[in-house]
Amino acid sequence: MQKRLFAEFLGTFWLVFGGCGSAVLAAAFPDVGIGLLGVSFAFGLTVLTMAYAVGGISGGHFNPAVSVGLFVAGRLEGKALLPYIVVQVIGAIVASALLYVVASGKADFSLSGGFASNGYGEHSPGGYSLTAALVIEVVLTFMFIMIILGATHGRVPVGFAPIAIGLALTLIHLISIPVTNTSVNPARSTGPALFVGGWALQQLWLFWLAPIVGAIIAGVTHKALLED
Repeated sequence: MQKRLFAEFLGTFWLVFGGCGSAVLAAAFPDVGIGLLGVSFAFGLTVLTMAYAVGGISGGHFNPAVSVGLFVAGRLEGKALLPYIVVQVIGAIVASALLYVVASGKADFSLSGGFASNGYGEHSPGGYSLTAALVIEVVLTFMFIMIILGATHGRVPVGFAPIAIGLALTLIHLISIPVTNTSVNPARSTGPALFVGGWALQQLWLFWLAPIVGAIIAGVTHKALLED
């Protein structure tokens, strides 16, 4: 279990440091910024690379919603659920702390830019409402968990799951960065929010509730309709 938990910590750390780091450090860098497309691929690549690196040890969740969805679907034992979630959140916080150290090394850095936090209403990149944010996060987390459950099923050729999962997360970001800055991962939302404080912490509840609801629906749906 210790190896599994460290793998989850490391994978979530990489997801937040790589994904949020791309948004904070590189998205709008003068003249050569990677933009929305680049950030989307960065998040997908973090999951793809760490799924290959440590997925064979822990299952490669790196996300409390994924752990909940797999638990509901019968793919994760109950005793591992809470420890997985705890180390995932810790990994996200450590990544955010180190990212803050790097980002604050620039003279004009300010947390007022959001530090890659998720938000709705006036804190949505595109000004989308609470309802829009709730719907997009539930739907996209549902689809993400369905893809994970399908790609890791015994009927699927071994070794290709990380590719499908990484590309799914890329697609999810391409869809929803304008709406919420894309969460589908409560740990990813928690790390940056702790540093921004204020509005980011006040809105954090949504980015726990919506992904967990979407994950539960996916776990139930897959187990009832698609499992042998």
